[in-house]
Amino acid sequence: MNLVLGFLLPMWIWPSLLLFTTSLFSLLDARPEPTLLAKKELPFSHFSSKMEAQSPGITMAPVVTVVHHQDLNKRILIALIIASSLLGGILLFLSCFWIYRMKSSKKSSTKNKQNLDAGNGHTLSPILDKFNSLRMVGKKGSIAVMEYQLLEAATNNFRENNLLGEGGHGSIYKARFSDKLLAAVKKLEGGQDVEREFQNELKWLTKIQHQNIISLLGYCNHDKAKFLVYEMMQNGSLDRQLHGPTHGSKLTWHLRMKIAVNVARGLEYLHEHCNPPLVHRDLKSSNILLDSNFNAKLSDFGLAVTSGVENKNIKLSGTLGYVAPEYLLEGKLTDKSDVYAFGVVLLELLMGRKPVEKMSQDQCQSIVTWAMPQLTDRSKLPNIVDPVVKDTMDLKHLYQVAAVAVLCVQQEPSYRPLITDVLHSLIPLLPLELGGSLRITEPVPSH
Repeated sequence: MNLVLGFLLPMWIWPSLLLFTTSLFSLLDARPEPTLLAKKELPFSHFSSKMEAQSPGITMAPVVTVVHHQDLNKRILIALIIASSLLGGILLFLSCFWIYRMKSSKKSSTKNKQNLDAGNGHTLSPILDKFNSLRMVGKKGSIAVMEYQLLEAATNNFRENNLLGEGGHGSIYKARFSDKLLAAVKKLEGGQDVEREFQNELKWLTKIQHQNIISLLGYCNHDKAKFLVYEMMQNGSLDRQLHGPTHGSKLTWHLRMKIAVNVARGLEYLHEHCNPPLVHRDLKSSNILLDSNFNAKLSDFGLAVTSGVENKNIKLSGTLGYVAPEYLLEGKLTDKSDVYAFGVVLLELLMGRKPVEKMSQDQCQSIVTWAMPQLTDRSKLPNIVDPVVKDTMDLKHLYQVAAVAVLCVQQEPSYRPLITDVLHSLIPLLPLELGGSLRITEPVPSH
């Protein structure tokens, strides 16, 4: 580019110089011709009287030739000044242009250096470009294949201080690709089960796009380890919010209803709008992730399967406390199995208790078994509500949420409602400001 500009600029300058040179020569050619004078000049009076004598009656006007040497010198001087000014202006323009090009080149090189990882020397530009193109285009199937070195650099070599959580087959780390781009990297290690779940999650999350389902940004295969890169969810999992150090203190009643509605919307999309319809098969509070505004998204699709008769007898998988009785005892799996798990999550939101609690070394009790008698008794119901939100909701709303939960955890699948019916029952309990249809006068806390 610089070479082309350097060639084109002289082509633009030369016509100006040629025009100026032509004008200068024209000015010099227009000067008066020099007059030859006689070696000896006669006095004017003598010359005049002689002419009168020769031509009586005719009066001759005197002929005077004046050579303006000073005017000619002034013109040449002015022309030289103009030429110098023009050349000076051209040189000044070229100097400014050259300085501008040098500064632009320096800025470009500095920007490229900022994208280099200091430790490994791997540029993050390609991965950022892929992220941006995914967000802008939003095409299904556009999942970036990422280099292991980039993930290693973004997680600071998978340091413990970047650990977000641990699961059955691996760990999740915080990854910083730039000041504005954070992501979560799941590192999976294991045998055939891990490979199968990895491929299954890739298969479904490549096709699924919904506001209440986690976005997969990329993946990586490195040696025996598998990596999945998700969008960052700043408030972690619902399990950590409810049962972690804060014990649900950040979750107001309205926020809990918002989370329940978001989860129901995600399940409705899987059951009603996916082609083919999907059963999540591992819905639980640790697979419900919350962003900075406590919007909930379903994650971990490693066990997801298509809904239908062919899936009624498949290998038992899931988490104790959330698995529906018919699937646990008979291996039958339908979308109503997800509805049961949703009912358990709703009970967690309502009571702040874990789905299975240890009574003794040899005995555990499920939240469903313990709560069922009290959920149907309006006089006892307020006593089992999480103390964090107790007395902060309309009792009518509390009764309605409890009724929905009871229906979802029915032993017989045919007695459970469709997730669409569940969603329509909960939306009227959520304020407009949080995505529901409830109109309230008092301000709604957003956090």
